[in-house]
Amino acid sequence: MISVQALKVEFGSQVLFENISYVINKRDKIALVGKNGAGKTTMLKIIAGEQLPTSGIVARQADITIGYLPQQMKLIDTLTVKQEAARAFEHLNQMDAAIDRMNQELAERTDYDSEEYHDLIDRVAQKTELRALMQSENMEAEIEKTLTGLGFERSDFDRPTQEFSGGWRMRIELAKLLLRRPDVLLLDEPTNHLDIESIQWLESFLKNRNGALLLVSHDRAFIDNVTNRTIEISLGKIYDYKVSYSQFVELRKERVEQQMRAYENQQKLIHDTEDFIERFRYKATKAVQVQSRIKMLDKLERIEVDEVDRSRMRLKFPPAPRSGDYPVIAEDLRKDYGALNVFHDVTFTIKRGEKVAFVGKNGAGKSTLVKCIMGEIPFDGKLQIGHNVKIGYFAQNQAQLLDETLTVHDTIDYVAVGDIRSRINDILGAFMFGGKAADKKVKVLSGGEKSRLAMIRLLLQPVNLLILDEPTNHLDMPSKDVLKEAIQAFDGTVIVVSHDRDFLNGIVDKVYEFGDHRVREHLGGIYDFLQKKRLDSLQQLEVKNSPDSAADVETQNLASPVSQGKADYQKQKERERRIRQAEKKVKTLEAKIAELEQQLADIEDKLSSASSEDLDIYYTHSKINRELEEVMANWEQASEELEKAKS
Repeated sequence: MISVQALKVEFGSQVLFENISYVINKRDKIALVGKNGAGKTTMLKIIAGEQLPTSGIVARQADITIGYLPQQMKLIDTLTVKQEAARAFEHLNQMDAAIDRMNQELAERTDYDSEEYHDLIDRVAQKTELRALMQSENMEAEIEKTLTGLGFERSDFDRPTQEFSGGWRMRIELAKLLLRRPDVLLLDEPTNHLDIESIQWLESFLKNRNGALLLVSHDRAFIDNVTNRTIEISLGKIYDYKVSYSQFVELRKERVEQQMRAYENQQKLIHDTEDFIERFRYKATKAVQVQSRIKMLDKLERIEVDEVDRSRMRLKFPPAPRSGDYPVIAEDLRKDYGALNVFHDVTFTIKRGEKVAFVGKNGAGKSTLVKCIMGEIPFDGKLQIGHNVKIGYFAQNQAQLLDETLTVHDTIDYVAVGDIRSRINDILGAFMFGGKAADKKVKVLSGGEKSRLAMIRLLLQPVNLLILDEPTNHLDMPSKDVLKEAIQAFDGTVIVVSHDRDFLNGIVDKVYEFGDHRVREHLGGIYDFLQKKRLDSLQQLEVKNSPDSAADVETQNLASPVSQGKADYQKQKERERRIRQAEKKVKTLEAKIAELEQQLADIEDKLSSASSEDLDIYYTHSKINRELEEVMANWEQASEELEKAKS
């Protein structure tokens, strides 16, 4: 579908990468990984056609469509949420207009026997057929399903987009992209503005969709569950692995170990050769050997070792001063903004040494409760902070509190104590401030860099209650590992607001779920909570779809035994009828899928030997591919209907 050949990108005298070649196939789901600044976003922009490389070629199949979600984009705020999402289908309107124009031209022309007239008829037929293939059975339902999956309530659909934060508006752009169903999807950090439930929905969507995917994300669990291929950009080169991210991590360790052994052997060879040259440089009898070795060193291709895996470095908190047994006690807590209630009747106790997570949809009150604990906003009810509790707080605006006149190094040096001071450069390197970056002034740092610097400063202060609000948004995976290990080893109390499942896993032993204006306590880790949530959701679905709701049961208990039995029999017959219909529809669609997949396989065999001028076979291939995608979507919907009928 897309072929990248001999790609090179340089900024001034700095070469970002060069001689990069690989192919994106139609069923590839690729994780594009590498340290910050390696060129991942640049690679996405080049493939999307938004940036030109210094040299090299990106060859795209003529009829493919590409959808690109950047980290930042300009957002338009003139429509409602639903109207904005519906813009995903504008290409269909444009196609309809083109067909109308051609039909109008056919009606006005009279040269019925000319070659141009017949060509126009063929173009109209092809365009109409293609339009029919792209027609969704129910655009309205698709829009609502996608928006709901990404966390919007139905009451949000008719609200103006300008009422939503930047993160929610990015969700609307993501919804539009998914609704367009491009052949190739390019996503740059799509989970940054999503909560756990929305991430899981997107994860399921991407796993089941047809088409290629190229994904940049620091969410380890997300990319591991979605992708089947990993491309790493490192030191200006790429390493292509046909495996998931977890398998790639293991293979990468082996690669770096092999590189390190080869590097050490080469360094020994260089050292020995230089010693020989120095010893015998001025001896005439050794002149030939010396010159030979000098030439050998000049020609020697030096081995580079990939970036050091900083996740192996250990960062320890200063010992936590002892606090009271219960650092946080809340009783009947309530918070309102005017007529809007954020939460009410919140009661919980956090014991000394516990590590807990606050999770839930964005806007459910997680950060609001944190601000209540910090005493930043007023509230109703009782909230008691324990004896001798010293709070270390990382908020989303924490970066704004840094002294912009200091350098990165001095910012950390002023708060570091003990033997930590001797390891400041290692710590900065682990959080991507190695080398010259440590001498930068804070005022020239990006927002993400400032957030990381604020996180380091917090980690070095002696506290006994850590409150971290979305601490991983601007950290790459090695840096997240450093932070995670530090929190695990911390002997104080921790509250983490996060949507990163992999980060929370192994840290927290209790989860507080925010939703429906309440806060519910769940014992166990994050995956225990998610498993329980899935079970609860299924049970709620069964109750909702069951005819035996509480009201029905009460009515049936008042009915006579005869009428009760008759009603039950009729309901059972109706249920069996629905199941038979649903099963028939699923089997029919499965047969159609098998037929189309066989047709695709036959055409792909021909494609391998087809000439570049054989355009009909490419058109047929595209047509069947789109039809297969449509049938797959119908099969998914039919399967859901069958499950509902059975439950």
